[in-house]
Amino acid sequence: MSHPAPATPSFPYKLVATDLDGTLLRSDDTVSARTRDALTAATAAGAAHIIVTGRAVPWTRHILDDLGYDGLAVCGQGAQVYHAGEHRLLTSVTLDRQLAGIALAKIEAEIGPLALAASRDGLDGEVIVGPGYVVQDGPLPAVPFTDVAELWAAPLNKVYVQHPGLSDDELASVARQVAGGLVGVTMAGEGIVELLPLGLSKATGLSLAARRLGAKAADTIAFGDMPNDIPMFGWAAHGVAMSNAHEELKAVADEVTASNEDDGIAAVLERFLA
Repeated sequence: MSHPAPATPSFPYKLVATDLDGTLLRSDDTVSARTRDALTAATAAGAAHIIVTGRAVPWTRHILDDLGYDGLAVCGQGAQVYHAGEHRLLTSVTLDRQLAGIALAKIEAEIGPLALAASRDGLDGEVIVGPGYVVQDGPLPAVPFTDVAELWAAPLNKVYVQHPGLSDDELASVARQVAGGLVGVTMAGEGIVELLPLGLSKATGLSLAARRLGAKAADTIAFGDMPNDIPMFGWAAHGVAMSNAHEELKAVADEVTASNEDDGIAAVLERFLA
C-alpha cells in the first residue's frame, strides 16, 4: 500500500479518523454529498481517511461497500483492522472467554441476570443473540441462541450486555466496578454496552492502522459521538465531538461541531482546508 503524501500547509493533518454511526453516517446510513466532498478535498490535500467503528467487520463491510470506501477500517472497537478494498482482515484480537465468563458472573452476582449477545471472530463471524437481547442496529444478520454454552463455543471479539432495569451508563459503571480488572467495558450507543479484551480500545486499532499508513497520533484528527470514542480522542491530536454526542465525549473533546445530520464533519474539514 502506498503511503499518503505529506499534508500540505492548507490541511494540517495526515489522517482523518471518523466513527461511523452517529458521526459519518446520517440516520439513513448515507453520507451527504457535502461530507463526501470535504473528505475528498482532505485526501487531495495529502490526508488519508480511515473509518473507526465499534461494529465488527461482518456488520461493517456492506456499509463500506455501499459507500465505495476502499481504505483501511478499524472495526470491532479496535479489535480488527480491515482492508475494505481487498475485503481482507489484516489483524484481529479475541476476548479471553474464560475471563469473560468470570466477568459476567461477577456482574450478574451484583445486579442480576443480563441479556447477552456476542460477536464471533473472523471475516464472516456471526453475531449471536440470546433471549431478551434487543439488537439496536436494525435488520443486521444475527443468529439466535438459547443455551449459554453456545456463547463460548467459538472465538469472540466482544460480548454485548443489556439489563432490564439499569440505563446503559449505569450498567457500564457497575460492570467496570466489579469486572474492570478482567475485561474492558465500553458504551458504544443506545443499548450497546460491551465487554472487550482488557486494554483494547479504538485507540489500539487506530494506532496499528495509522502505522500502516505512515501516520502518527500528532498527525490525526478524529471525529466521534459516543464514550467508546474517548480513547481515540485521547490518542489523536485533535478530537471533534458531534453536537449529538454523549456528554462524556463532549467533555474531553477539543471542539464540538454540528450533528451527523447537519454535516458536522464537513464543517470542520472545510475550516481547516480554507
